Amino acid sequence: TTDPLQWWRQHAVQFPHLSRFARDILSIPGSAVAVERIFSSGRDVITIRRSRLKPETISALMLLKHKFRIE
Repeated sequence: TTDPLQWWRQHAVQFPHLSRFARDILSIPGSAVAVERIFSSGRDVITIRRSRLKPETISALMLLKHKFRIE
């Protein structure tokens, strides 16, 4: 098979720890675009006027912003 994830699924019994590690590594996106988008979005949430927000509040605002796609 040419799909590495499929290969590791088929050989998970033989290599349980290594196959789990390989699946974790192979599932990482090959692009940082999503991460950059989150940081850009966070810049809109964390401003000088909002510099005293608690981390929990920032997380909640980011989640709401993502959920409702407010930009």
